[in-house]
Amino acid sequence: MNVTDAQLGRTTGHADRPEPLRRVRALHTDTTITVYQAYSPALGLPAARDGRFPPAWKRERMTWIKPSFLWMMYRCGWATKPGQERVLAIELDRTGFDWALRHACLSHYDPAVHPDRNAWKQQLRDSPARIQWDPERDLRLQALPHRSLQLGLSGEASRRYADEWAVAIRDVTPLAHEIHALVTRGDLTTAAGLLPEERPYSPAAA
Repeated sequence: MNVTDAQLGRTTGHADRPEPLRRVRALHTDTTITVYQAYSPALGLPAARDGRFPPAWKRERMTWIKPSFLWMMYRCGWATKPGQERVLAIELDRTGFDWALRHACLSHYDPAVHPDRNAWKQQLRDSPARIQWDPERDLRLQALPHRSLQLGLSGEASRRYADEWAVAIRDVTPLAHEIHALVTRGDLTTAAGLLPEERPYSPAAA
């Protein structure tokens, strides 16, 4: 079940619309990619302290990772929502992230990708990862016309994410609070300069 160009939203692009509707954008290096999650202090603090998820992190449940910092801020309300007070930047081995993409299914039926609804439902049942596209956000957390990736991990993918793919885990809650304070004061230029540098990401060929 390899992820397709249609699922990832790959496109050749056009001069009048350089930003395609769907594209994976992330902070990444040649070997790692950074994703974000928000947790309660009971989970987030030990994960950041030890550089790995604690035993209390439920490996049997689906977990959603987000390469977009601002989408994470939208989801957790700048680290103010109950149970999401600590924002973690999880640096993953790219081979693991790419494996998840290759074994992913869209979270919704798309006739351009799936032959029929039954085929999609079967793939959804069999896939350890799910791709979902949500509107990207600006500094004021308003929706933008293009979309950002969320990747849901379950079963084998969830376990490997927690115990194999995570190279480093950092608590970036102070950064979230700093950027939010700047936005609240109307200093969007300074706030933008503190954002992680998220560039288009292309998974390695299988």
